[in-house]
Amino acid sequence: MLNLTGKNALVTGIANNRSIAWGIAQQLHKAGANLGITYLPDEKGRMEKKVAELVEPLNPSLFLPCNVQDEAQIQTAFDAIRDKWGRLDILIHCLAFANKDDLSGDFSKTSRQGFSLALDVSAYSLIQLSGAAKPLMTEGGSIVTLTYLGGVRVVPNYNVMGIAKAALEMNVRYLASELGPQNIRVNGISAGPIRTLASSAVGGILDMIHHVEKVAPLRRTVTQVEVGNTAAFLCSDLASGITGQILYVDAGYEIMGM
Repeated sequence: MLNLTGKNALVTGIANNRSIAWGIAQQLHKAGANLGITYLPDEKGRMEKKVAELVEPLNPSLFLPCNVQDEAQIQTAFDAIRDKWGRLDILIHCLAFANKDDLSGDFSKTSRQGFSLALDVSAYSLIQLSGAAKPLMTEGGSIVTLTYLGGVRVVPNYNVMGIAKAALEMNVRYLASELGPQNIRVNGISAGPIRTLASSAVGGILDMIHHVEKVAPLRRTVTQVEVGNTAAFLCSDLASGITGQILYVDAGYEIMGM
C-alpha cells in the first residue's frame, strides 16, 4: 500500500552508511520515489566521492552540493531541482551540528559562537530549506526532519544540541501551520540513539544505547531502516492527515519514567 512512485524526494544529511538519512533514502527508493541527494562539499571533494559511491545503487537523478550556511548554494540546489524536476514532493532534513566542546562540561559555559552555530545548522536550516521547497511543492508535499529526546528532556553530554532540537521541534509546528493550506505536511521523527558519525560526538553514546536496550519496552534500540520506514510512511498518502507531529521511533523508551 505504501507507494511513492512518481514522487520527487530530496534527501539531505547522508555522510556514510551509518547515517539515518541513508536508511531513509533506501526506504524511499524501495517505495519507488525518484531521489535527489545532497552532500556537504569540502575542499578536497572527499565527501562528494564518498556519498556518490554510497548512493549509486539508488540511482539518484540529482546529486547536489548543499552547505546550509551558504545561501547561494541553497538557491543553486533548488534552482537545479526546479529545472530538472519541475516540482518537489518530499524533503528530508537530516542536518545537525555542534562543536564537540559544546557537547560536554557545564552547559552554562556554552560559547556564544557555539550556540549560534548549533542553532543555525541544526534548526534554522529547516526553515531555510522549507522556504526554498515551498514554491516547488505545487501539488502538496511532505517535509520530515529528525530530532531526539534530548530536545524535551535533559540528556548527559547533549547540552546545546538539546536546545537546537527543541527549536527544531517548534519549527515543525510553525511550518506545519504555515504550509498546511498548500497541503504541505511537516513532521519530525524522534529516533532512539543510533551509532552514527554525528552521534559519535556525544560523549557516552554507547552507554546511552545500552541503557535503552535495558529499559525500553522492546528491550532494544532501533535501526536506520526502522526510522526510514517511518519516514516513508510520513511521506506517503497513508499519512495524509498527519502534520505538525513528532513521532517517537525509539522502541518505546520515551514512555518510561525509570
